[in-house]
Amino acid sequence: MAEQQWYWCLTHERPEPEGSQDSAGEVLGPYPSEEAARNWEQTNEARNQAWEEEDKRWEGGSDQSDSDT
Repeated sequence: MAEQQWYWCLTHERPEPEGSQDSAGEVLGPYPSEEAARNWEQTNEARNQAWEEEDKRWEGGSDQSDSDT
């Protein structure tokens, strides 16, 4: 049996279980647990920071190869 998925409701500002959530445009998720839905902002911030760091590494590698020519 699959575990229940959770969503963060942007309207009510609370986690809501699958089947009880608002329309797709009003929720974030799915998340694997109520706690994960509740902590969506920290997860999003960490993911964005990791992407920014990866972009900087990628851009730094690109700049080095351009300056060698």
